[in-house]
Amino acid sequence: MPCSLSSTPLATDKSVAGEDPISSSALPRRARLTVLSGPSGVGKGRVVAEIGRTHPAVWISVSITTRAARARETEGVHYHFVSDAEFDRMIAEDKLLEWAQYTTARYGTPREPVERMLATGMPVLLEIDLEGARQVSSLMPDAVLVFLRPPSWRDLTARLSGRGTESSAAIARRLERARAELDAEGEFDVTIVNYAGKVSAAAHQLLDLITVAEVSLPGSHVAVGRSAE
Repeated sequence: MPCSLSSTPLATDKSVAGEDPISSSALPRRARLTVLSGPSGVGKGRVVAEIGRTHPAVWISVSITTRAARARETEGVHYHFVSDAEFDRMIAEDKLLEWAQYTTARYGTPREPVERMLATGMPVLLEIDLEGARQVSSLMPDAVLVFLRPPSWRDLTARLSGRGTESSAAIARRLERARAELDAEGEFDVTIVNYAGKVSAAAHQLLDLITVAEVSLPGSHVAVGRSAE
């Protein structure tokens, strides 16, 4: 039985084609925690950035990480960069909603800002990995879990290989992890397909899920965002 969305319909084929931009006038009807996850390279960051650019009424959580900032990354915008000791302290004091280790660095979601924003009535969006999504779901079962996936495995491989910033061994490791992440799609409430060149369409569909008046999720999932064949 697919999930049921009332009051605000899912995006139509027109929006999938990228012709229906996000409306900045669409106001959230109630606070909701939405978790976006998916394999590396699927475009989660771009989709979230599109929502942040066009719909500031949605509060987007900023993760913490123990890795060093990369070129053009800004403290407090892309991540909060912390030491290993500070990360350990936050774990010990139960100040993280979720955390996970990826290669040599750790990433996590600060608990207090998320709870504070939800308490004020503002919808909150988390962009996190699979392990983090599982942890948040356990702590906050009312959260809506959204899985972002590519239209095909070939497409994901091309995206990761086309970055040109990693060795072939690093890409192989990402692809191996991506297979495991794709296998977990059934754990999520809703799937959105992120087609190349149609980031605004995927963002529109995600915004629909965040701003609908009510959402009924009976433990299954539905894929949205497929264009007409």
